[in-house]
Amino acid sequence: MKIELTSVSVEDQEVALRFYTEILLFEKKSDLLIGDYRWLTVVAPDGHDDVELLLEPNSFEPAAAYQEALYNAGIPCTAFAVDDIDAEYRRLKDLGVRFQSKPTSSGPVTVAAFDDTCGNLIQIYQR
Repeated sequence: MKIELTSVSVEDQEVALRFYTEILLFEKKSDLLIGDYRWLTVVAPDGHDDVELLLEPNSFEPAAAYQEALYNAGIPCTAFAVDDIDAEYRRLKDLGVRFQSKPTSSGPVTVAAFDDTCGNLIQIYQR
């Protein structure tokens, strides 16, 4: 068993695609029209090409409520590893990304969470 696909709920797929590709520098992998929505995936430029992140529309009410509850509680919906959290924090801040706080160490891990402009908090971490 292995992870090939995971997802984040997004309020607007086009806004999400711009943020995840232009700001986070992910690369678009799939973009297929399925009914009213798109099967829209991105991959990390430094990751494995077979591990995709689905930018999934939050049109299902329970999913939208869950997304909103996580956000309002200040809980990131997912986390991405980075090699240099201080450099990535500065790069994203310079691009106007809103962070909850500066990178903070907790034992052997340093973390920071930001708003992805699509209804989520995303955590970055460095071991």
